[in-house]
Amino acid sequence: MSSITKGKLYLVPAPLDFGCDIEAPLQDVMPLGTLQIAARLSCWICENAKSTRAYLKRINELQPLANPVQMQQIQELPREVHKKGDHTGNFDARPLLALAMEGRDMGLVSEAGMPAIADPGSSVVRAAHDLGLQVVPLTGPMSLMLALAASGLNGQNFAFVGYLPQDAGGRSQRIRELESLALKTGQTQLFIETPYRNAALLQALLQTLQGNTRLALGCGLTMDKGVCRSAQVSIWKRDKPAVPLDLPTVFCIGR
Repeated sequence: MSSITKGKLYLVPAPLDFGCDIEAPLQDVMPLGTLQIAARLSCWICENAKSTRAYLKRINELQPLANPVQMQQIQELPREVHKKGDHTGNFDARPLLALAMEGRDMGLVSEAGMPAIADPGSSVVRAAHDLGLQVVPLTGPMSLMLALAASGLNGQNFAFVGYLPQDAGGRSQRIRELESLALKTGQTQLFIETPYRNAALLQALLQTLQGNTRLALGCGLTMDKGVCRSAQVSIWKRDKPAVPLDLPTVFCIGR
């Protein structure tokens, strides 16, 4: 009796326009090969089932799905994973991969960008490796790398530090800590915020950072209204450049 060939876990990037009023044309931001593989999958692990179905409908307009959206098998990561992250090893994702163990290829997708990068999913990837499944990352947009490349800051040594504290005192303290590390070591510091808090974060950065620290913002990357700006803080304060802070934004500081 032959053993079942295990399925693969594909890491499927999503466009960066989630939650935005205007969607970027999918063919402009996603490689054809990625869309072709996504179209033939029918088993998914995701951050949000509703947004995954919407993404599959967009794919179907360019590459017909092997199975209709209503027949796709979609599993959501637990809400607790969204709140606290799943990169610490505390969540066992192996049960979510049962279909792959039965020989079905599966897709892992987040709401925007590459799953498991600044988004949940690392527990699923770790579990796939532990189960002996092949993990295949597909090509697609990743806001952190796009923003870093456009920043003019150190791309040889950098760190993504997630979200900064929301309270003003803790946020200012964290900004000073990250600036000190960036100026001392040359390591670029990248972080993000929920769009409706972007303006407050930018204001805090301009109030807290030293004038010679370089601050770069990548707003609405891959979208028509997208903007990248990079300058010393003193120049930001003087020129007050207009940036679309209502769009998803990556913040970078360095020297």
